[in-house]
Amino acid sequence: IANANTEGYSRQQVEFATAQGQFTGAGFFGKGVDVAAVTRSHNAFLTREAAMATSQAAADGARLEQLQRLETVFPTGEAGLGHAASALLNAVVDLASRPQDLSTRQVVLARAQDMAQRYAAAGAQIDTLQEGVVQDLQVAVASVNRLTQGIATVNEQIARVVGSGQTPNDLLDQRDQLVAELSEFVQVTTLPADDGTLAVFVAGGQRLVLGTQSTALAFASDEFDITRGAIAVQDSGTLRTLPSSMLAGGRIGGLLRFQNEDLTDARAALGRMAAAFSTRANEQQALGLDLRAPPGAGAPMFAFGAPLALASQSNARDVAGNFIGSVSMTIADETALQASEYSLAPDAATPGQFVLTRLSDGLARNIVSGDTVDGLTINVSAAAAGDRFLLQPVSRAAVNMRRVLEDPRGLAAASPLQAESSIGNTGTASIAGLRVVDPLADPQQTASITFTSAAGAYDWELRDRTSNALLSSGSGTWQPGQAIALNGFELSLDGVPASGDQFSVSKTAYPNVNNGNALALAALRDGTFIGGETITDAYASVMAGVGVSVQGARTAADSSGAVAAQARDRVSAQTGVNLDEEAARLIQFQQSYQAAAKVLQVAQSVFDTLLQTAGR
Repeated sequence: IANANTEGYSRQQVEFATAQGQFTGAGFFGKGVDVAAVTRSHNAFLTREAAMATSQAAADGARLEQLQRLETVFPTGEAGLGHAASALLNAVVDLASRPQDLSTRQVVLARAQDMAQRYAAAGAQIDTLQEGVVQDLQVAVASVNRLTQGIATVNEQIARVVGSGQTPNDLLDQRDQLVAELSEFVQVTTLPADDGTLAVFVAGGQRLVLGTQSTALAFASDEFDITRGAIAVQDSGTLRTLPSSMLAGGRIGGLLRFQNEDLTDARAALGRMAAAFSTRANEQQALGLDLRAPPGAGAPMFAFGAPLALASQSNARDVAGNFIGSVSMTIADETALQASEYSLAPDAATPGQFVLTRLSDGLARNIVSGDTVDGLTINVSAAAAGDRFLLQPVSRAAVNMRRVLEDPRGLAAASPLQAESSIGNTGTASIAGLRVVDPLADPQQTASITFTSAAGAYDWELRDRTSNALLSSGSGTWQPGQAIALNGFELSLDGVPASGDQFSVSKTAYPNVNNGNALALAALRDGTFIGGETITDAYASVMAGVGVSVQGARTAADSSGAVAAQARDRVSAQTGVNLDEEAARLIQFQQSYQAAAKVLQVAQSVFDTLLQTAGR
């Protein structure tokens, strides 16, 4: 009864055996009972099942805890990253209305600064979460080592007692409790030995406790990214990293899953948005003219973290200890970027080729140095057989995002080209828009387009702006809804042109009042250049994805927690102290005591009567 609330205590029963009777001339007389043994209530299957359930519940709980923190990185409403992008593009719309207004330009730069700071802050929050995971892993490893040392110590004590022929019930309870606590940190399997000791294994066969010896876990950095944590063991004096896939349960398993899956995906998704938007905005800036005198091409508005290629610590090195092989990457097409990391290794079967695996979905393909994959141009230098690399194209893009344009006059609101229609046109066609799409578009060349039929056929000419010399010519056919692409620009028309209608594209005469490039910058609001989505839709998708992960993790944690509680209840029902049963036994003992007391009372009364009779 005193141990009813003691954690891990298994109730013990006294096992009685008939005592050897005493022989007399009248025969054998019984001598009652002897205590044969004291046994404890124990069910190995239920105990093992409870430990496994506890391990899974701890893993799901640890992941849910971290995901709830990650959810705060992607807030909704005006605090969200999507709102910051919308505010910037709305300011660009105002700039298109007043391209000469310096205060409007200053507002655009302020909105760009706010957007860059929000992305950088979100990236820093993710880095803080990663640091927290590392600290939690270190604490968990220390707890595991303390528990395994305790199990080894109890094993030694149990082995000594078992060797003397006794059953150390209290020590067995203590060891079971230590294994249960260990299961909260890592999923283990156990194997009893003939000498009473218990072997404990983790990660598919790695021993933690064998007999009276324990193997210490160690915290190690990831072989590619030193900011990430990994679990290792001391093996012959060296650290050997355990695969995270084999550490599936317990708090350590949940933390590793969050780090290697959820946190990595969130960082890549955030980085893709930062890299794609910054690249597209800078490209559009370069296509316009700023407000300087004379006007020049717009300078970049944003800078962001460059793609990283991280070499495995086991890669070949030179005599100075530097890696021999290296990988570099450049963004060739921001619209094709993927929210993923990649692994790269030489193809052992084909020299000169490399196996590139997209880690988000496991898609593998063979490439050669200089190939462009998923919007990235990958160059490999001097990679040796057995070398491995982790590619992070956009993982550091957000945290290092910043606004680099300081002068409001540097905003390229004007287009270098302007379009005009001939006053003699007879059709209904009008200029819907002119978009410069190539920084090589030459404003020193004048383009003329003359329609030769009402069906859309046209002839075009490029002439030198100063000498009017013919540089090139050709023909084409215009289709409604399609743009006429020529000399680095795209001319869009509304209506239907008639035969003989003419349109010209020439150098912008008054760039200080032109808003062609500001309109193109504002059009980024509706541009689907981030995985086929707009910048606001892409943020909403990332936010929704994290929310779905949180909801799924909460469901898993609730389910596994309930299973673990039921498993512990089953163990307690069989091995714990049942107060109702003990109360019934107390009544039984009380009645036995009362019966014995009654016998003594009767005996005393008889003796008193005899003594009184003899005294007379």
